[in-house]
Amino acid sequence: MGLDNYAARHPEGGLTEEDEQAFRDAGIDLCGGMHSDGVVSFRGKWYDPLVSHVTGVSLYQEWIPPEIVRQMAEALNRYSSEQLAEIWDHIAPLPPMDGEKVFHSEREVADLQRFFAICAERGLGLKGWW
Repeated sequence: MGLDNYAARHPEGGLTEEDEQAFRDAGIDLCGGMHSDGVVSFRGKWYDPLVSHVTGVSLYQEWIPPEIVRQMAEALNRYSSEQLAEIWDHIAPLPPMDGEKVFHSEREVADLQRFFAICAERGLGLKGWW
């Protein structure tokens, strides 16, 4: 089952132009999904193991309200991006490529932390679609 998560002002969705610009200005570049762009939305299935493990909140929900997203951002920011990448490698290791071990990117984790921080700063929730 796939999952896309969208930053949103309410359960039906929606962002202001200023919201969208905040994500673009931050240079967010996450794994996109079938209908998500990796900037104001992301492939939740990819990030759920890490987010669920660290925050205790699954991304597999139709709506995660802003106050919960704020708590999730705080939980993610208790760790450095290096620590989170190591946690992710431990709980959901990537398959080797050409016989070489592959690791999750600290830059991608930092973008995930930034995504949640922007949501928290702007009072945004997360809308799930699958």
